[in-house]
Formats: sequence, C-alpha cells, structure tokens
Amino acid sequence: MESPPGCPISAAVEVLGDRWSLLVLRDVIFGDRRYFRALLTGSVEGIASNILADRLVRLVEAGILTRGTAARGQRARYSLTEAGIQTLPIICALGAWGLDWRPGSDGLRRRHQLIREGGPAFIEELMDELRTRHLGAPPRPHDGPGPFDRLDAADLP
Repeated sequence: MESPPGCPISAAVEVLGDRWSLLVLRDVIFGDRRYFRALLTGSVEGIASNILADRLVRLVEAGILTRGTAARGQRARYSLTEAGIQTLPIICALGAWGLDWRPGSDGLRRRHQLIREGGPAFIEELMDELRTRHLGAPPRPHDGPGPFDRLDAADLP
C-alpha cells in the first residue's frame, strides 16, 4: 500500500527513513562530529565513505544540514539547520524505544535514561545548545553544567 501524496509521514521518511541518515545525525548531534573525516572514523557502526558522502549530500539537499564552504585543501564543516535541530525529539524518541526494547551498552543506556528523565524540558535545553553551536545563537544561561556536559557525565562508569 502506497502512502497518499502529501502524507507528512511519508515525506519525513523520504528524508530520515534510512539507517545511515539517522546515525549521521546522531553523530553530528551527540558526538559533535562536524567534518567528514570525524564522521567516518567516529562511526561505531563502520559507515563506508561512499555511503557517508551520499548521506551528507542528501541531508544538505533536504535542508537538514548545511555544508560550509572550504577552500582547496581545507575541510568543509557541516552544521545543523533549524530543521536538523528539530529532528532531536525524533531521535530521542527512537532512543527511548531502544532503551525499552533493545539491548545496549550501559553508558549509552544511562545517557538515554537521562534524556528520558529530563523530558521535554531537557530536550529543549539540548536544542538550545545546538542552536548555539550550529546557528550561532547566543547561549542560554543555566545553573551548573550544560546539557551535553550532563550527558557526557552520564556516560562515565
């Protein structure tokens, strides 16, 4: 059965519906990997360079990422757009499902548990921090460590 034309779910799956696109976004968001080489070598799943190049092009064309201009011999830096930042709740929902239904490493499970316990307010904090890192928005004041620092601390044994 085909999705009806204009179906929002179908349109979203068109951009985000393959494994590698979501994992690239995960690594840009949570690993702060912004360069091709960092994404390639930091991929726990072992993405192939041709697949990574293809997914980066697709994500840029879809308006999820931007690719900075790079002079000859320099590396291009990828940044999330607002549409890319808005994928965070989707990725967190997938993580919550995986937390309940799939096995995983203790450290990464603790990170997703922290996200779950923090709820929508914590996800908003993460999104604000991503806006600062990727869009140049002014940082929002907060008491204590920032949201990504808290996630990193949760990953420690």
